[in-house]
Amino acid sequence: MGHVADAFGIRGWIRVSPYTETADGLLDYASWWFGESEADETSETGGDWIERQLISGRINGTALDAKLRGCDNRDQALQLKGLKIAVPREYLPDLPDDGEAGYYWADLVGTEVVNLDGIKLGTVTGLFETGANDVLRVQSIAPDTKELLIPFVEATVIKKVDLKRRNILVDWESDY
Repeated sequence: MGHVADAFGIRGWIRVSPYTETADGLLDYASWWFGESEADETSETGGDWIERQLISGRINGTALDAKLRGCDNRDQALQLKGLKIAVPREYLPDLPDDGEAGYYWADLVGTEVVNLDGIKLGTVTGLFETGANDVLRVQSIAPDTKELLIPFVEATVIKKVDLKRRNILVDWESDY
């Protein structure tokens, strides 16, 4: 859902870089989970994740400033710097049940990306917004390319998202 970019001020506020559709999307949740690694689906907390209660928050440009219970000074806020922020999946709104495949960005991370020629391009490491459209960040398997940025434009570039098979079919070449 985001990560802690830095401390903000001297009273324990944190600056958050949200991954939500809108900058204030995290403010919908009364508690956040903080951790260093991807959540482990086999455990309730995803490993060494800690829960913190949200006291207050406000938008600051594209970032979010937040005050958490038990985080009362800059040193405590700095201890959270770099940590990922998550909420339990059951807190998220239900996906549409109208026949269309629904998914969250987090569902796409780790999926394999394959083009129409059957060439494996790499694995999704994340997504980001550009204003015009969302963009897939793909860790390339090509030795001379570190990362591919693929526009997440359904019907033209993104042909099929198959979460069961954990792959995304794209109309994209490896040398774009």
